[in-house]
Amino acid sequence: MKYLGSKTIETERLILKSETIDEQKRFWEILMIPEVNRYYLTVPVKFRDKLKDWDKQKVYYEEDMKKANSPDVFRWSIFLKDNNQYIGRISCHDGSVEDESITSPDIRGVAWIIDPKYQGNGYGTEAAKAMINYMFLDCGIEKIVTCAAIDNPASWKVMEKLGFVRQDKTKMIQYTYLDESTPCYSYELTKEKYLTFNSSKIMW
Repeated sequence: MKYLGSKTIETERLILKSETIDEQKRFWEILMIPEVNRYYLTVPVKFRDKLKDWDKQKVYYEEDMKKANSPDVFRWSIFLKDNNQYIGRISCHDGSVEDESITSPDIRGVAWIIDPKYQGNGYGTEAAKAMINYMFLDCGIEKIVTCAAIDNPASWKVMEKLGFVRQDKTKMIQYTYLDESTPCYSYELTKEKYLTFNSSKIMW
């Protein structure tokens, strides 16, 4: 793959930009909404309370932003194009985060969060499609692997809309703010499958 970093990506309604410290408190506020973090955060349960303290988390975000523009980081802040309103984050990470047996840099995982106030407008799908286009067509990755809680159809329906293929296996994930491990569907999307599935839709 080509390590091109988080280049700015524009869609019909959105702009995806490399993250800066300016929007990180708002991202944290969104992340602390129970309906958001319920099926997203996988930080060890022992850090539940610490995650809720911005003064402690700010140090982490400030350090994290030092590498935001590195060519091997693929993580974007999502803004509405018409008013520059920040509405969430999208990322494409090492496949090993999804499956420790994955060693190829051409296999990646994905994640996205949209502020609940802006959900239901197709922004998540629009941002995900633009990011996936970039990763397959510009960066040259070959496959994306990911998963979604079975009890979170809003997430896996977006994946299926984008052409992700549900696998026969499920896996259990311990989410930070849930006491029990949660069964999740596993999904894959190859470059070939994506381009075929979206052959008439990949241009903005």
